[in-house]
Amino acid sequence: MFNPRPEVRTIEFGPADDPVRVVVVDDALLDPWALVDLAVRHRAAFAEAPHNAYPGIELPLPDRAVQAFVQWFGDHAQAALGLSAVQSAHARLAMVTRPPDRLSPLQRLPHRDRLGTAPGEMAAAGVLYLFDDASLGGTAFYSPRVPRAELDAQFGRYASLDDRHFEHETGLGAVKCYPHAGSRLFDWLAELPPAFNRAIFYDGGRFHCSQIEQPERLSDDPARGRLTMNLFMTGCRTNP
Repeated sequence: MFNPRPEVRTIEFGPADDPVRVVVVDDALLDPWALVDLAVRHRAAFAEAPHNAYPGIELPLPDRAVQAFVQWFGDHAQAALGLSAVQSAHARLAMVTRPPDRLSPLQRLPHRDRLGTAPGEMAAAGVLYLFDDASLGGTAFYSPRVPRAELDAQFGRYASLDDRHFEHETGLGAVKCYPHAGSRLFDWLAELPPAFNRAIFYDGGRFHCSQIEQPERLSDDPARGRLTMNLFMTGCRTNP
């Protein structure tokens, strides 16, 4: 399934004293269209997951697929990302599908992955792009403009606000859209552009989100939509 000899590079961007590191792996799968076909065959099994804020539908992957993904990550990206060991992992196929007018307050902001990590651990993430329409957007990274502890406390409150009060407090305005630029709370750092059969791996504790600038192109059809395979891991940092 996974290519044993992909093209791998590591890039960094953002503040010099706190850069974001991303490992980019091209030609990830030996036969990526086979995974797209599998998603098409199981289209009816995709569903929204109420336990997270993902703005779309997803399909959890079986343990054998998760372990294969983790093994391949270990062979090609783990050391470069700064992860010494993977302690737990889960993966899913997913598609961003929500129209902007259905976004919840937290879906209008960048986020960071919370997987119960302790000091010295990392919540690592991977995204494998399985669509060839670059206009569907890649993954953008942000730097908070307020202390992270303060922002974490605010996020808990934002989830309970109605749209009017949320928009007043964040300055986002009344026109709902996916986050795609800087704001009162965040500086936009960079977008990692998508490419068919490209995987990216990064510290999920950095603020990030899908860069959706043309939501009218989103679809719940795996053959046309923003289909990705997402991997979430916890593990120890090499330099805690």
